[in-house]
Amino acid sequence: MSIQTTFLSAMVVLAAVSSALAANELPMRATPIPETTNGVPHVQIGVEPEPEISEALLDRVAMIPGVDIRNTVISLPGALGFWIKEDVTVARPEVIVGGREFAHIHPDGSLHASLPPVLARQAVEAGWAVSHPWANQRPGWEGLVMIFTPTNTEELDVVLDLVQASYDFVTRQD
Repeated sequence: MSIQTTFLSAMVVLAAVSSALAANELPMRATPIPETTNGVPHVQIGVEPEPEISEALLDRVAMIPGVDIRNTVISLPGALGFWIKEDVTVARPEVIVGGREFAHIHPDGSLHASLPPVLARQAVEAGWAVSHPWANQRPGWEGLVMIFTPTNTEELDVVLDLVQASYDFVTRQD
């Protein structure tokens, strides 16, 4: 498959899931909700990622215009940060924990991201995320969540849409 075909396929999937989220139709997660720690580091317990799913997630996040994947400045060793490029305006800096890193992925495949607070609550209620222990520590962090590791392509699509929603929220493209 060519890079252009892969890119177009990814954009079609993101657009379809984005439409569902915009219509408040975040699907219920079908797989079990992982246990997590209650403090920092905030991680899942006993979850092993699917390497192909994790690789696909990183490949597709790298296709979001305005995003770089770099080493994290705020998470565990081995985590990768999703950074807003310098030529993109960060419209809501108060929702970012560090630098221009609006989200990051842990080695176990889970992610921390800043979502619009209403979407964060929906993601928690639908079984996609859990609030971060710091979510109520300062104004702007109300939507800080850990998104659980996607286990299949359907879950990957929803997780990617949540990452896109985080980027859109932080850059005020929502």
